[in-house]
Amino acid sequence: MIFTSGFLAAFAAGVASLAGSRALLHWGIRKGLAAPRVANDSSPAALGLKAEEVRIATANARQLHAWLIRAPQQEQERDRPQAAVVVVHGWGGNAAMMLPLARPLHEAGFAALFIDTRCHGASDDDRFTSLPRFAEDAEHAFAWLAAQPGIDPQRIALLGHSVGAGAVLFAASRTPQVAAVVSVAAFSHPVAMMRRLLAAKRLPERPLGRYILDYVQKTIGHRFDDIAPLTTIARIRRPVLLVHGEDDEVVPIVEARQIYAARGDTPVELMTIAGNHDSFADLEGHIDQLTGFLQRALARH
Repeated sequence: MIFTSGFLAAFAAGVASLAGSRALLHWGIRKGLAAPRVANDSSPAALGLKAEEVRIATANARQLHAWLIRAPQQEQERDRPQAAVVVVHGWGGNAAMMLPLARPLHEAGFAALFIDTRCHGASDDDRFTSLPRFAEDAEHAFAWLAAQPGIDPQRIALLGHSVGAGAVLFAASRTPQVAAVVSVAAFSHPVAMMRRLLAAKRLPERPLGRYILDYVQKTIGHRFDDIAPLTTIARIRRPVLLVHGEDDEVVPIVEARQIYAARGDTPVELMTIAGNHDSFADLEGHIDQLTGFLQRALARH
């Protein structure tokens, strides 16, 4: 199962190009905040699944492209509104890259909304994108889905990968109506990610790192400490499943354990599987565990 996340590659391309001037530094950081746009090269129909192609209003008067796949017919009885999942891709990804989850979610009885976040796939562009903007898009998608006929607004989960994983944790931490979260390959803190990037490029953490941190935080309008999964995990009061590849070299598995340790009173399960950041070789072997978690978390009460 392949999920593409080009965040580190894009950011590294910008930072590695710096030649010391402030103007070039700003250019490099802005380049890192500009996600590569990849067109959707598949659709639910290619998987034999019927879907509604929709546009959803989000922040800054932008619109998101999404596919809504309804639950199987037997789950669509009038007196049994459907449980549902909003699925969010990673940096540089798109909804099509998350479609390998479509059939397992469908067969488990869920409706699923696969979105392109701003600046990705077929959604509108914006001045820049960031984890908080991924979270805004997830929140608007959640609100749209909760208002759809046949969907149970009290049984909607968020599922995200990489930057999308951090985003759904952030969204759930400030949207108590979210019933459950599945976070796949989230980093623990943006600063940890930046430090790995600078080390890989043999760039000095000081003063370059501090300057980059301050500039990015000012640009996105959020402190990293406030949006980091290490912080947001403990603010969630609904069940969370953390999924992480044992061989992930982009975000080491120790970061999943750090998030788990910071959970506080949040009911969190940690599932480690074979595979790296973008290719979870063994996820298909654990898909029943993932859908089982959602079935328990979204069960009628």
